[in-house]
Amino acid sequence: MLIGASVALQLSAVASPRAAEDKFADFPFVISCEYKGMFHAFYLSRITPDGLATYVASERLAGTISLDGHAKAVGGSNGGNCLGKTLDQLRASGQAHFLQP
Repeated sequence: MLIGASVALQLSAVASPRAAEDKFADFPFVISCEYKGMFHAFYLSRITPDGLATYVASERLAGTISLDGHAKAVGGSNGGNCLGKTLDQLRASGQAHFLQP
């Protein structure tokens, strides 16, 4: 799923705190992936206004996913067992981890 670059969290200056909170509730806080025999925790880093979420992990690994799209690597094609999965598939496989309210 996720490979490649560091990212900064960006929220629109006109967005209300409640609107930003709702966006974050739509995506898991962590996605766990196996890559080359290692297990990585990819943390939610940002969500663009059009709903594309970026996740980052150690070793400069990163990737993106949207609510209705498939996980894609950033900066390469290495994504381990997350690559190409939808959020529903990541949930079903136990790889999507949400913050508890």
